[in-house]
Amino acid sequence: MTDAAAHEIDRNHKTQAAWRAILSGFCACLIGIGLARFAYTPLLPAIVDAHWFEAAAAAYLGAANLSGYLAGALLGRPVATRFSTIFTLRIMMLAATAAFFACAFPLSFLWFFIWRFAAGFAGGALMVLAAPAVLPLIASARRGLAGGVIFMGIGAGVALSGTLVPLLLQQGLRETWFGLGALSLLLTIIAWSGWPRDVVASPAPTHHSLHIPAPGTLRAVYVEYALNAAGWVPHMIFLVDFVARGMGQGLQVGAEYWVLFGIGATIGPLLAGHLADRTGFAAALRLAFLLEAFAVVIPALGLGQAWLIASSLIVGAFVTGTAPLVLGRIAELLPHHPAQQKAAWSLATVFFALFQAVAAYGLSFLFGRTGGNYHLLFLIGASAMVLALAIDLAVPVFTHTTRQGSED
Repeated sequence: MTDAAAHEIDRNHKTQAAWRAILSGFCACLIGIGLARFAYTPLLPAIVDAHWFEAAAAAYLGAANLSGYLAGALLGRPVATRFSTIFTLRIMMLAATAAFFACAFPLSFLWFFIWRFAAGFAGGALMVLAAPAVLPLIASARRGLAGGVIFMGIGAGVALSGTLVPLLLQQGLRETWFGLGALSLLLTIIAWSGWPRDVVASPAPTHHSLHIPAPGTLRAVYVEYALNAAGWVPHMIFLVDFVARGMGQGLQVGAEYWVLFGIGATIGPLLAGHLADRTGFAAALRLAFLLEAFAVVIPALGLGQAWLIASSLIVGAFVTGTAPLVLGRIAELLPHHPAQQKAAWSLATVFFALFQAVAAYGLSFLFGRTGGNYHLLFLIGASAMVLALAIDLAVPVFTHTTRQGSED
């Protein structure tokens, strides 16, 4: 065998390994976020109708998942450090799968709360660990697209929540939980052997290549990502209700806009990742902020059906599409520090989870106090997006990137 042939075989093996790892990351996001979080939304009315729990208790069970997600985002990396990244990823996927089967048995509120919390914890840990474990295998010029495929799993979960769950509910509520558990188990099996080996930290770069961003630059990314999380809340919580009751078009029409939101969430990461590969993550992120600000404010402007369709698609696309952009931006800022990249992504995810939860409670409170003022909610959401863009544009003016060492 010639050296050229051997090199080609080696390159093909690496390509296959990379795509298997990307598929594992996709499965992790689909299970941990797409199904474990979003499938509960269409299940909630069925849980109440079946008298498993009262409406208020069922809502608290939904909040348990968000609390677990925040805990998982905080503790995912320490757990992976204590054991290993691959072991933690596999255990978290199994935990989410077990939670689906356990929730088929409403033994008590505490039982259900613990398993919904566990599903959220698994989702937070998978969000923090999955993509950073895979992307080092991918050439830098293709990491945007690869990240988009991984995070597309979240959007696939949104789409499944609006299609598969209603079909499963025709068989019964318990059967629906079993069906979700079986799907999650299948995805876990598919992903099991595709994870890359734990990557040993690369040797520290020489002083000639060391590149450390000013502290304010990285902190700004955290705040921008958090503001985005807050800015999406009006669509994620109130869009269907706004169409159904605020516009008087009924629940069926409102659900159709949620399907559009899910379609956007499915294709958004791919489009955002492809854009980032062509423009760089910094430019792509700024364009995302601008488009999001415009899309979030549309419902408050009363521009008509076509514009509201565009708003649902665009916001849905960036709910999932911003994640690979932020992860890629962190990698741009810390190009020679893989361990710090993982820590920064973990912290960004924590900021995201915290702001989203605070915004959800805050805007719900404001909605009640203002007598159901939908327009105010969308204006606040758009303001958060504008502020994120303003921060990103202003930071380079007030901070500078430092380089240790000098070129000879």
